[in-house]
Amino acid sequence: MKITLNGKEKELTSSLNLKEVVTVFSKETPRIIAEVNGEIIRAPQWEHTSLKEGDCVELVSFVGGG
Repeated sequence: MKITLNGKEKELTSSLNLKEVVTVFSKETPRIIAEVNGEIIRAPQWEHTSLKEGDCVELVSFVGGG
């Protein structure tokens, strides 16, 4: 299955939900905002959000500082 993750095409060997994708591709999951096809998905819904062929996923992490 192919998805676009942060602007780059990724080939996934199996069907994953959003939580699995965040866990695999992100180091700091507590500070991540996830968006699927332009819609922000809140963390409690990640496990229930199935991804499908062609989905566009954006993972954005917040960095503190000043």
